Amino acid sequence: MARGNTRQRIQDVALELFAEQGYEKTSLREIAERLDVTKAALYYHFKTKEDILVGIFEDLTRPMDELIAWAGEQPRTVETKREVVRRYQVALRAAAPLYRFMQENQATVRELSVGLTFKERMVTLTGLLYDDDFPVKEKVRCISAVFTLHAGTFFMQNVEGDPEDKHEAVLEVALDLIDEAHRAS
Repeated sequence: MARGNTRQRIQDVALELFAEQGYEKTSLREIAERLDVTKAALYYHFKTKEDILVGIFEDLTRPMDELIAWAGEQPRTVETKREVVRRYQVALRAAAPLYRFMQENQATVRELSVGLTFKERMVTLTGLLYDDDFPVKEKVRCISAVFTLHAGTFFMQNVEGDPEDKHEAVLEVALDLIDEAHRAS
């Protein structure tokens, strides 16, 4: 198996185990056993659990970094901000297992380097959605658009309906928040 595929398999299995039993309760030995490889083979790719988590985080959040870079080069129009929200929903859906893990392991994530990096990304991303001269209430609307996407990704599974219809509805509500903030400012 190619090295890249092995790394990916390790990350996938580790994320499954982290989600099932929690980050703290998962050992490298258990990850190796689930993969049916030796700990030495695992160590070849990752020295620690945190290294695995950082690798997962970097791979799954690359689209977020690309979105932030793209948005930083665009005019700060309502349509650009709407497009940021649309693209963020796509990135969020693609990285749902990581975000679910982060949601369920907040205390642990806060202690790891990925927690701080994620917080910085979120501050940057939400800051792209409003203008500095917006009243506080309108900044709250713009920031809430992002968290509407988060809530929609994780909590709408408990709401009956077609998954695509629910994602579209969540996106529409998030875009409404952006539009309303810009109308009111």
